[in-house]
Amino acid sequence: MRRINSRENPHYRALKRLSESGRERRKSGRVLLDGMHLIEAYGRHCGAPEEILLSDSGAGRPEIAGYLAGLPAGSRMTSLPDTLFADLALVDTPSGIMAVASWPKPARAIDHATDTVVLDGIQDPGNVGSILRSAAAAGFRQILLSVDCAQVWSPKTLRAAMGAHFQLDIHEGCDMPGFLGAYRGRAVATALAASTSLYAASLEGPLAWVFGSEGQGVRSPALAVTRLQLRIPMPGATESLNVAAAAAICLFETVRRRQEVAGSLAEDRR
Repeated sequence: MRRINSRENPHYRALKRLSESGRERRKSGRVLLDGMHLIEAYGRHCGAPEEILLSDSGAGRPEIAGYLAGLPAGSRMTSLPDTLFADLALVDTPSGIMAVASWPKPARAIDHATDTVVLDGIQDPGNVGSILRSAAAAGFRQILLSVDCAQVWSPKTLRAAMGAHFQLDIHEGCDMPGFLGAYRGRAVATALAASTSLYAASLEGPLAWVFGSEGQGVRSPALAVTRLQLRIPMPGATESLNVAAAAAICLFETVRRRQEVAGSLAEDRR
């Protein structure tokens, strides 16, 4: 096991850049995963990470010790004093374990005929991560993000998504109007002024759900090529919903409606 005791250690300085710099993460294609939940989620879907980082106090925790015991022989591990680990940590209360991991490339090229979640200019990493988590739970695997969305592999986005990244095909920097114009299913956007209610619309697939930025909503170039615009009924006095909440409502209404249809078809075949 490698030991680092100094902030001037070249490897520590490289880890520090990785923890702080989006440019470094994009350049290297690597991220820091903080805590057992993210590390185990990565392991289930992507295999062992490149390197495990341990604080002195974290190494003795039963959960961490159990995980380490199950790693392949020869796994790369680095130990650090608690103070150095805390300076690298991506959370307020250090977890005691982090991992350096290559972020997974999409398993498939962009598909113009599969269920998709399209994020148009969403700039809050917490919202992006929450939407990824809802998409994975609802079975929407393909995710497209515009150039000006929050960085999908940032620490805040990773924490909010709770491991959903590793179940998804994520495509960043996409041409949204181009994709939506070529989409062979129906592109659907939420809009406050839309006349059709989410609960009255047909949601048979494939669908590309388009969700817009916190302030503007779906922007005109993307909105112009959607085939269906829906509003979420809000009988209360609130003017709008957080985009992550709106996305969860729309995606799980899609799930509910499709399960109803599947149940009806199964009943008809009896």
